[in-house]
Amino acid sequence: MEFISELLNNGALGISLTACFLAQFLKIFTGKNKRIELARVISSGGMPSSHSSFVTSLATVVGFEHGFNSTEFAISAVLAIIIMYDAAGVRRAVGKQATILNQIIDDIQQHRPIEQQKLKELVGHTPLEVWFGALLGVLTVLVLL
Repeated sequence: MEFISELLNNGALGISLTACFLAQFLKIFTGKNKRIELARVISSGGMPSSHSSFVTSLATVVGFEHGFNSTEFAISAVLAIIIMYDAAGVRRAVGKQATILNQIIDDIQQHRPIEQQKLKELVGHTPLEVWFGALLGVLTVLVLL
């Protein structure tokens, strides 16, 4: 039970969750159709980014509590940057692909010619690219530390 008590009293987690939920709540009012859409409170994507709100609030709390020159802040900031980059890059590309696939389905169902639109095909990494990126990270530390 001590674990649950500690979890419930974790201020950084509470503030971060609040920022995430606030972003999700605000999505109700920021849909493309210019009307209140309650279903958007549990959807991904849209304005504002709950991913960005979640991780930047955590990094900010860590910075205030442990110092903006601390290792703890560096960890949370690096993870926040990766998550925001992924949200703006890979997740956005997947959304574009979904839009085009839905358009293709509509075109087929309506017996219309299919529009041809080129998409960025390289949105992720191969396992080898990830491995070499990790190796480069370790080698950089060994050279600069």
